Amino acid sequence: MLRHIFSNEIGILGAVLYIASALVVIFLTMPVHEYAHGLVAYKLGDNTPKWQGRLTLNPFAHIDYLGALSILLFGFGWAKPVRVNMNNFKNPKIGMAITALAGPVSNLIVAFISLLLFNLSDVVFLYFDNQILKAIFINVLYYIALINISLAVFNLIPIPPLDGSRILSVVLPNRIYYTIMRYERFIYFGLLALLWIGILDIPLSILTNITFSGLNNLAYLPFKLLGY
Repeated sequence: MLRHIFSNEIGILGAVLYIASALVVIFLTMPVHEYAHGLVAYKLGDNTPKWQGRLTLNPFAHIDYLGALSILLFGFGWAKPVRVNMNNFKNPKIGMAITALAGPVSNLIVAFISLLLFNLSDVVFLYFDNQILKAIFINVLYYIALINISLAVFNLIPIPPLDGSRILSVVLPNRIYYTIMRYERFIYFGLLALLWIGILDIPLSILTNITFSGLNNLAYLPFKLLGY
């Protein structure tokens, strides 16, 4: 995203609103993502997240500075992974998949709440005519929803170290899965390179836009039924 800012594609106000929204995501919603991982793992029988102090919404317990920078640059990024011991789950593979899925689901919930407020703001400003305030509220809520959806889509890519790779463990034989995970660090740097080059921009943008449209239609439905 900052690449578009530097090229003046969204203007100064858009740049300021995007950066403000990205910071909200980094310091408020990314902790929700990691807390969701930790809480679900804890509820499924693994105390590791609790011992590591990850059952908290304190952003400094979760922030990964490279991942935060990636959110600012690309709209996609990550926080410090929550360590989980899948051997503590009654069903290790299923428990790991549910734990991994909890993070992206939390992002989609935050995005849906943001879109509800986005549509509510549109209605409120029909009766309260302040175009500057309206632009600020609507744009910030729009960007918060968009970045959260981008994070959910990005994290569901089924390659390590992303959440999708943990979900994939349910269907892959252990031999193949653990062979892939041995190269997690190399795949991680390859993923960063693909993000920087922009190869993933088009497929991720398509998936993000489809998800955004579906969630926004759902969030708008109550207002549509009320005649707005």
